[in-house]
Amino acid sequence: MNLFQWLKPAKRAKTPDLTPAQLQRLSQLPRATALSEKPLRQQRWVVLDLETSGLNMNSDEVLSIGAVVIEDGAIDLGQQFERTLLRPDHKLSPSVLIHGLGPSAIAAGSEPVEALLDFMAFVGDSPLLAFHAPFDQHMISRALKESLGYKLQHAFLDVAEIAPLLCPHACLRRAGLDDWTGFFGLQAEERHHASADALVTAELALILFSHARRQDIDSPARLEQCLAKWRRRQQSHSF
Repeated sequence: MNLFQWLKPAKRAKTPDLTPAQLQRLSQLPRATALSEKPLRQQRWVVLDLETSGLNMNSDEVLSIGAVVIEDGAIDLGQQFERTLLRPDHKLSPSVLIHGLGPSAIAAGSEPVEALLDFMAFVGDSPLLAFHAPFDQHMISRALKESLGYKLQHAFLDVAEIAPLLCPHACLRRAGLDDWTGFFGLQAEERHHASADALVTAELALILFSHARRQDIDSPARLEQCLAKWRRRQQSHSF
């Protein structure tokens, strides 16, 4: 860094313009908790899927959020979340049309600040699951930071890593959600729709939790530890 760069004032992050009511809701959001040692069946999980305007994690936007809850060892269909984060004046793009977000969905879209506050209230202090979680984690974290000034600190586990960790016999390398649902005989009614993808990911997660228990991996903390070891093995084999 040269002298002129050092003297140049750093850019300040833009502070979101929130109403007093929104600031109060933000302050009341539960804090994230560490993954517990209690059995997997006793953990409430939020399974997340996002539809985005593209795959660029730094410039594309979250279009919609779909989430479902796993609690008491089952999918609780009474706890589902779905929001479209598009304003009525949002221009249609090819990606919007691909995801089925036509004019009617856009017209019913929620203002991002309210939608994200609703989502984090829905999540509470629960850990999150997603398929290819690093992408969803980055995108939702960026949206929360830009719209709310909120830093996401919740645990985020990747079902795309849990599956090969627990089922190496499947011999599925770099497999997608369709590959794993096909392997286990699951039927997805609709794909490339956030709520439907979240639901089938939750169904896959329940199957994997059953495999985990049979392998004496019966707590969220233990599962995270095994995933960390599995990642290190994968990295060492890649060299």
